Amino acid sequence: MRVLVALGGNAMTSADGDASPESQRRAIGRAAVHLADLIEAGHELVVAHGNGPQVGNIMRKNELAVSELPPVSLDWCGAQTQGTIGFTIVSRIEKELNSRGISKSVVALVTRTVVDPDDPAFTDPVKPIGSYQPRDYAASMEELGQTWKDFGARGWRRVVASPRPVRILETPTIEFLADSGSVVIAAGGGGIPVIADGQGYNGVSAVIDKDLSAAQLALSVKADRLIIATDVPCAVAGFGTPAARDITNVTNTELRALTDTGTFASGSMGPKVDAVLNYVDNGGPMGVIAALDNLPAAAAGKSGTVVTPGDSVLTRAERDPARTDHA
Repeated sequence: MRVLVALGGNAMTSADGDASPESQRRAIGRAAVHLADLIEAGHELVVAHGNGPQVGNIMRKNELAVSELPPVSLDWCGAQTQGTIGFTIVSRIEKELNSRGISKSVVALVTRTVVDPDDPAFTDPVKPIGSYQPRDYAASMEELGQTWKDFGARGWRRVVASPRPVRILETPTIEFLADSGSVVIAAGGGGIPVIADGQGYNGVSAVIDKDLSAAQLALSVKADRLIIATDVPCAVAGFGTPAARDITNVTNTELRALTDTGTFASGSMGPKVDAVLNYVDNGGPMGVIAALDNLPAAAAGKSGTVVTPGDSVLTRAERDPARTDHA
């Protein structure tokens, strides 16, 4: 069975937010243990990953060095993180497999994602990146052409365009490598955003949601499972409210209905739910949102929020928890 796992950028930093190289190596090493479990179980594996904290660090370095060095464009930032994170994931998976006596090719691929130049995200940048800063600092960066947003007591933060992925250019190569038995690391940070210019592709200043790109890639490489790995056991409807409840087994129809009520936070669980819905709505047999340390069970549909095609698998109590007559 072919499994595509999407790792969040936060899965590659320590719990206290330490993003030093050594801390990231340790965090990726922990993730590699669970990824190797899937390989040892006989699954074909493709890994996509986020890069939010890592890109944020590069952007901060840009800002600190602006008087000495020209800043690196956002597409270059994404490419840099694909290299560093991809290299580290490959190294840690190889080490883990070697410790188990498993010989396997593990490769990381620089990956570009085509976006629509007319995507409304380019005129309404809302994706926050980088660290919180005071108003005066934000104003100085806005003079350089950046867009910043006020996040209240926490300060100001840069916001950039986050267009939806149209297609992933390296899909044929990724599929070829997976068919050949390699573990493939691809679509890092959602892929480097590019637009066509008639002769080729040019990078653009944007970031792409890695979960949406992972769903696109999972469909393109004919993955049997899309697993969005998180730091929580499953999606929760009404998180933080008295009516909060775990969503475990659910159809895409039911999950879409829950999404339409605004029950999932737009900045955290919402994109993950959107991604698994895109995957299942378009022919994927099973999408799962699950904790990183439960990957084998998630692949078997026994852990996390398991989304399958259909009309209804929820009980009446799960559909309407406010009711008391669930006969």
